[in-house]
Amino acid sequence: MAFFFRPKLVDSLKAYSREQLGADIAAGLTVGVVALPLAMAFAIASGLKPEAGLFTAIIAGFIISALGGSKVQIGGPAGAFIVIVYGILERYGLANLIIATAASGVLLFIMGLLKLGTLIRFIPVAVVIGFTNGIAVLIMLSQAKDFLGLKVSNMPADFFGILRALSDALPSFQPTSFALALGSLLLIVVWQRTFAARPSQTQASGLRRTLQVIPGSIVALVVATLVAQSLSLPVETIGSKFGGIPSALPSFVWPEFSLEALKNLSMPIFTITLLGAIESLLCARIADGLIGDRHNPNQELMAQGVANFVTPFFGGMPATGTIARTVTNVKSGGRSPVAGMVHALTLLVVVWVAAPLANHVPLAALAAILMFVAWNMGEWHAFSDLKQFRAPYRITLLAVFLLTVMVDLTVAVEFGLFAACVTFIYRISNLSRVEQLSPVDTQALIGQDGRISAYRFYGALFFGAVKLVEAIEDHLPQKAVILDLKNIIYIDSSGADALMALAQVCQKRQVRLLICGLNHQPMDIAKRTGLLDLVGKDCQPDWGTGLETALSSENL
Repeated sequence: MAFFFRPKLVDSLKAYSREQLGADIAAGLTVGVVALPLAMAFAIASGLKPEAGLFTAIIAGFIISALGGSKVQIGGPAGAFIVIVYGILERYGLANLIIATAASGVLLFIMGLLKLGTLIRFIPVAVVIGFTNGIAVLIMLSQAKDFLGLKVSNMPADFFGILRALSDALPSFQPTSFALALGSLLLIVVWQRTFAARPSQTQASGLRRTLQVIPGSIVALVVATLVAQSLSLPVETIGSKFGGIPSALPSFVWPEFSLEALKNLSMPIFTITLLGAIESLLCARIADGLIGDRHNPNQELMAQGVANFVTPFFGGMPATGTIARTVTNVKSGGRSPVAGMVHALTLLVVVWVAAPLANHVPLAALAAILMFVAWNMGEWHAFSDLKQFRAPYRITLLAVFLLTVMVDLTVAVEFGLFAACVTFIYRISNLSRVEQLSPVDTQALIGQDGRISAYRFYGALFFGAVKLVEAIEDHLPQKAVILDLKNIIYIDSSGADALMALAQVCQKRQVRLLICGLNHQPMDIAKRTGLLDLVGKDCQPDWGTGLETALSSENL
């Protein structure tokens, strides 16, 4: 069997206690309160109705916690998907967004099924930082409309289109919306800096501990709503823009589907899949460090796949692991998937009971919350730290950042991976080297000058380093060539082919070729490619004993 489907919930319940249940319920309630404004804000910024974010947090959040490979990861809509979802909606429409999200869920499940979870770690940090910062910039730019109270009938998805639309809408600037958004943002910043829990404040008073649990986003949302209502401010609200939030979960919806549509959605599907896998596994790794546990990346991918396959058919959007809510869960005492399930149920109760209250929430306050989220998701210090790194790292990070902002996330990631591969190949080829041994290196070569040449290889003999073997062909001695490969850790098919070509040239010129010191992988590929047969059994010293054995061979 290719996998073993075992959610972390199964292991967590083995030694579950009443005390832990109380802590998980408290953490789940706290995370539910934190997730409420974020879920609505992410959906609105993505071009969807606010309930799409809530439904995603409820359905996907419950599934990811119940089936996931992390004890404390909280799933739901994420800021990283805002730009992607908005672009898909504008270009392909809502029905195709459902198809793309569901298809990405299938791919995520297959990735977990095939145990590809660890491959995500091979994505270079420069690529991750580049597109994360780029997405943060695009989120802040997309919120400028509601933050400034601008009247934009149709906001484009591309960078230059957004700038053009905002520029054209500047005459509609509303000082009231701007003041409300700015005040909300300042309140969030001040609240977080004043009441955010710190290790040194573990003995804080009861009131302070209570205030530490309440997130600044909820405080800003409530205050902005009360101010707007009491003063009858002329600002746009969820009710005036979307007609409110339904107080029940949506029914199952099956979109129009065709294979042709699936072909056209290949890039959106790839983007959602890649971003969902990266975000969820990075978040799970951060959670591991907070609780001292180790997540199962393949199980996590399968849970993400199930969530993303199911959720869009019930009015949801793409979901993944969310760092801010996961950290909140850990800090609030959550230590099992039960906390994440309680968080989803909390949001469900809010939808059933308090949905009408959301009608009065100003969009300017939600824009302020997203501005704060976007600023915190970006790793801005990475730009000032660039001077510590070499040119390839700088170029990769900056190129991915600029391509994400100005072109497309998929193009940015593709370029980043390509640049990282080229850089890696170049550096490994430079680390691979060969040195010609002289009589000083071994007494066995004394008196054989000009008749025998010996070379010692280091590093990896792959397609980027075959020139090292090809150079030997131009300086063949009269009698024999000895290649010491005991310091070679890897040979690929191109390297083996170069060695075979050298052996053939040696045969034509009647020069013996002796190869010694092959380790496990080089020996294996030498057998499979026929190199050993080509060199000939009579020309082989005891493989693995090194150069000295080769020099003492009777063949010389």
